[in-house]
Amino acid sequence: MDIEFDNTFLRELPGDPESGPRVREVQGAAWSRVDPAPVAAPRLLAWSPEAAALVGLDAADAADPEFACVLAGNALLPGMQPWAANYGGHQFGSWAGQLGDGRAISLGEALGADGGRWELQLKGAGRTPYSRFADGRAVLRSSIREFLCSEAMHHLGVPTTRALSLAATGEEVVRDMFYDGHPRPEPGAVVCRMAPSFLRFGSWELPASRGDTALLRQLADHVQRHHFPALAGQGEAGDAEWFAQVCERTAWMVAGWMRVGFVHGVMNTDNMSILGMTLDYGPYGWIEDYDPDWTPNTTDAQGRRYRFGTQPQVAYWNVVRLAQALSPLFATAASLEAGLERFGSAWDAAGRDMVARKLGLAACTDDDLRSFAALQELLQAGQVDMTLFFHGLAELDPAAAEPVAVAMDALGEAFYDADARAAVEPALRDWLSRHAARLAGDPLDEDQRRERMRLANPRYVLRNWLAQEAIDRAEQGDLGGVRELQEVLRRPYEAQPGRDHFARRRPEWARDRAGCSMLSCSS
Repeated sequence: MDIEFDNTFLRELPGDPESGPRVREVQGAAWSRVDPAPVAAPRLLAWSPEAAALVGLDAADAADPEFACVLAGNALLPGMQPWAANYGGHQFGSWAGQLGDGRAISLGEALGADGGRWELQLKGAGRTPYSRFADGRAVLRSSIREFLCSEAMHHLGVPTTRALSLAATGEEVVRDMFYDGHPRPEPGAVVCRMAPSFLRFGSWELPASRGDTALLRQLADHVQRHHFPALAGQGEAGDAEWFAQVCERTAWMVAGWMRVGFVHGVMNTDNMSILGMTLDYGPYGWIEDYDPDWTPNTTDAQGRRYRFGTQPQVAYWNVVRLAQALSPLFATAASLEAGLERFGSAWDAAGRDMVARKLGLAACTDDDLRSFAALQELLQAGQVDMTLFFHGLAELDPAAAEPVAVAMDALGEAFYDADARAAVEPALRDWLSRHAARLAGDPLDEDQRRERMRLANPRYVLRNWLAQEAIDRAEQGDLGGVRELQEVLRRPYEAQPGRDHFARRRPEWARDRAGCSMLSCSS
């Protein structure tokens, strides 16, 4: 393995004078030096060729035993200077104070051949000063989910952190999966994830809560210099435009989630990337039977703060918290208020773009927004699979002799309940008839419409039950399920002969099974 590192985060930002994993409050510092804790028997389980190529690695590197040793935390390459980041955050709407990387350790900033900068971070690499009462480790099931979903989201075209590798540790980790007093040992694992930066909203919230304006300024200068270079050194005008662009990126990211039916599950401000990338794959899930009130997170089961339908509103609440944290850098609130308005404008544009693409329209009018909202109500009432429905909707051909009948036949597999289907079918047929008339008057021809819809409506997504099938096999020593699922999710918009299993609606056995319908923040 030959990677060049340039660790600007350590060089440009103040660090904790104490090194090592002793748990402590860390003041006036963006990071603490801490090494990964070695594991008993590191073994590579899976890796992403696409992510590896970003830092100049290939199949020969993955076959080298050093690959697993480094990416499980047992060895360091020249230039690696491991650290854990210091940040705070609002969790479920309440200020939680200092949080930090409790089980993630960054190895360094790798430079790609194309000039890209990728922070390599091991999740599950051992204790840090921010671990509190935890052990800093991760289990195989959650590590598989993070590895697969990071790369799946990339191939879906949704901004995301990446996953380079998944490694077994050869050790067991004790976890109480649902915090119900039933802990059990599980196989341990480490994911190496990648991002241009893992800075998050909470990186600014913590120094703001402590009145540390100097660190606020340093963090803002650092992220602008390396990730918003056109704005660096422009004073308050640059700060204002930077915040506005963060708002816009966040809006477009969440619109991507809504387009493909993804539910993050734990949209705390410490899980919101300053670069507008999906960050921290914990108790996420994919909408199956369409339900805007569904949350996959058992911790959120009562309040449903982070349910599918509220994700845009939560994202806005979070950027407001970021604005409050940044306010000491501004003479007045006007620039921050303008940035928040940019979130609204971006969300409107992103929402219209989503509707136009999912419905196969050249552009989205106000009437189309109302039509889409009416369709969503029918999907919920009819217990209709979101992914299957929108993929099948491309079969609605306004030039066909009986366009509605053809479409209903194509959509048959999307219904979970016969009685619910019967209840909504008349209204759904009426909607399809009206939409066929709308398509007939649209400037896109049929080939253009179908291609537009194909690229917006995936055939394959990482349904929780598919991930659980792969996890069950992996826990028995069979990685075939992980690798096959990884391969399928590389081409989510293409028909893949022989892989109908991965494009099915949820089987009945998965309706209420742990890991399929219910997940927790437990690693």
